[in-house]
Amino acid sequence: MLYYEDIEVGAKQSFGRYEVTREEVTDFASKYDPQPFHLDDEAAAKTHFGRLSASGWHTCAMTMAMLVENMKSQTQAGLGSPGVDQLKWLRPVYPGDTLRCETEVIEKRRSKSRRDMGLFKSRVRVFNQDGTPVLEMTSNGLITVREPEAPIED
Repeated sequence: MLYYEDIEVGAKQSFGRYEVTREEVTDFASKYDPQPFHLDDEAAAKTHFGRLSASGWHTCAMTMAMLVENMKSQTQAGLGSPGVDQLKWLRPVYPGDTLRCETEVIEKRRSKSRRDMGLFKSRVRVFNQDGTPVLEMTSNGLITVREPEAPIED
C-alpha cells in the first residue's frame, strides 16, 4: 500500500496505453460535447481540426482511465481529488491515436486540519503515438497518512 510518506517530490512515472476509436469519440461527443467537429466528418473537415477530433473533456476522461489503471497497480491509499489547478489541451486527439501518460510529483504537504490526510500535486502530461503532447494538467491528490500522529513539518 502506498501512503503519503511513500510519495517523493520529483518522482516520475510513464505509463498507460489508450487507443482512441472513432466510435468512442462520437459516442462521448453525442452525450457530452455535441459539437459538429466531434460528430461529423464533413463538418470537422471544414474546421482547423481538419478531421473528426475528440472532445477535450473526452481526452480528460481517457487520461483519468489511464491514471486509475496505474493507481490500481500501485495500491494507493488514495482519498480522491479536490480538483486540478490548471488544464491545457495542447493538440487535438484523433481517432486512431494511441495515448500514454507521464506524471511528476511536484509538491506534497500534510493537512493541518486533517492529520490523517496528505495532499500531493502532480504534473500530468499526455502524449500521442508520435510523442506529441496533447494534454497537460496539474492535479491534486488526497492520500492517507500512514502515521497521523507524526509531527507535521512546515
